[in-house]
Amino acid sequence: MKGKKATVLTFAEKCKNILASNWQGHLNTIKADAKGSKEDVYTSKVKYILRRGKPYIWVPENDLHCVNTIIDERGSFAVTSPFPGPLASLFRSMKKIPARVALTGDVEPLKDGKAQSAAESLREVILSEQKAINECSYTVSGVLSSSDLSCTSRSESLKELLEGDENYVVYKFNLRSSMFIDGNGGTYEVDLEDIQTSKADPLAPFSARLIDGINQNVARRRVLMLFCFEFLNANARDAYMLSIDRKGFDVLGKVPSPVLKDGSSQYLWKEFRFTLKKEASDVENFCHQLVEMEEEAVKKISSYSGLK
Repeated sequence: MKGKKATVLTFAEKCKNILASNWQGHLNTIKADAKGSKEDVYTSKVKYILRRGKPYIWVPENDLHCVNTIIDERGSFAVTSPFPGPLASLFRSMKKIPARVALTGDVEPLKDGKAQSAAESLREVILSEQKAINECSYTVSGVLSSSDLSCTSRSESLKELLEGDENYVVYKFNLRSSMFIDGNGGTYEVDLEDIQTSKADPLAPFSARLIDGINQNVARRRVLMLFCFEFLNANARDAYMLSIDRKGFDVLGKVPSPVLKDGSSQYLWKEFRFTLKKEASDVENFCHQLVEMEEEAVKKISSYSGLK
């Protein structure tokens, strides 16, 4: 008898998806002066792409990282799962942190030839994403267009590296360790070989726009509430898309808490996992399965409510 397929991603796959879905992270290097490295750490937000399983990072040439790495190439790199728009506000109100990846390794500057090759890869990433979006169906385009491009469009953000006035030094981040940190603060060390062999979801580059496109639309959020009720028997009075992947998606639903001694009940936010019937091969297929789930949920309501 065949075992059931996993309905959630491995930690290595989650790490790869986070790295592929975001385009900026926090780089940490050890402060240096003429006498060598200090113990103090310098941190700044930088942009990157994932290439051959490793982050390639663009650092402004006047940034302290460029001096620090000459003396000491050790560094760390932290990237969070995208949490755009309304999700960011909700996280702040809940004092919740998004899932993230923490990497340690060596920050290696690229010489002119390799830096130019990395720039070409960056250009290909931008063009490939724009082409995929232009070829989307009306349904998918409708979801993507509802998102806030200023904080969800990876291609638009990365364009600044090629078209802006600032000069950059390109670094390759050579991994020595990797850790996945979930939204509750739980830490899980991930084998580097698993990270290298795992493939990012085809959905990953578009996840920020999909999540925000759903969360910015009241009607689509009502569908998430319907999913909670019909598929998981949870009576949610509000819901937000939290994350997506090829196997399914996670929703934050506002549901009643257990009844207190005085008979009262409050609402709390709870995570719910929904599994797709088939792994989504691309954005188009993911959205198509969401529509099918909505139709199924509506039919269930109609069957016991007497509506047709």
